[in-house]
Amino acid sequence: MLPFNTTNVKPSTFILIGIPNLEAFHSWISVPFCSMYIVTLVGNWTILAIIKSEQSLHSPMYYFLCILAFIDLFLSSSITLKMLSIFWFNSREITFEACLMQMFFVHTFSAMESGVLLAMAFDRYIAICDPLRYVSVLTNPVIVKMGLVIAIRGTLVVIPCPVLAKRLSYCRTNVISHSYCDHMAVVKLSCTDTSINSAYGLTAALSVIVLDIFFITVSYVMILRAVLGLPSKAARHKAFSTCSAHICVILLFYSPGIYSGFSYRYGHIVAPQVHILFSNLYLLLPPTLNPIVYGIKTKQIRVKVLNIFSQKKDYV
Repeated sequence: MLPFNTTNVKPSTFILIGIPNLEAFHSWISVPFCSMYIVTLVGNWTILAIIKSEQSLHSPMYYFLCILAFIDLFLSSSITLKMLSIFWFNSREITFEACLMQMFFVHTFSAMESGVLLAMAFDRYIAICDPLRYVSVLTNPVIVKMGLVIAIRGTLVVIPCPVLAKRLSYCRTNVISHSYCDHMAVVKLSCTDTSINSAYGLTAALSVIVLDIFFITVSYVMILRAVLGLPSKAARHKAFSTCSAHICVILLFYSPGIYSGFSYRYGHIVAPQVHILFSNLYLLLPPTLNPIVYGIKTKQIRVKVLNIFSQKKDYV
């Protein structure tokens, strides 16, 4: 590790530890993370290619799925590439500016993903509770506007985090006990008052995650009421099946995220390596599993994937 000059208020570089206390096992830990990244790339690009080529999938639900796939690709790449360079090449240095940039992208894409999940919940609400207006409400211009709002909200909410972090003085150490430049992991290195940073970070997380979870819950309560009011069991089953993939993706995204948030506030009761592993899995598991979930749960995508594999088998 590089020594830190205590006379500097801004370090030229930070040192990312990787997984604390497990440095000797980094080469082994890299195997599942590299495998997850490969699955993420193949799965999400496959989803995008199938939706683009299949005219029957050119509908609001699948447009939102395309947005989710793009976000997952960028989110996973913004973390995994640097992490693997640490695990494989011991390349732990990251410049101060690059660290702030990674911080911005990681948290912005996370906020955007939450926004897309909310938009998809609204899509399911309209499709089930007001199906006659589905096409007229979720037009292509409306979907584009929703995508822009999701991107702008994520950017505006997150951008104060690196801006405030850049104003801090860092005179303790430049060693970050993490595998990427997480906001709170960087802020904790400062020797000045960080109460504004901590308060804003918590406020931003609550304003995005809590509000999105609230509106998603409201949407599904109304969906449940509508589904239970359907006359036949077959109709209820069909309605529930259209929501199953989205519900799985919601649980994959928010459950580990809530744990990760609490472990930062009460980190003294969680071993550092456990906390860092969960922080990484919270961000990397959804991009890996989302295309698999939609591939299994969505008939149109499942059939298309099976057709691709059967064609390859015939050529062999």
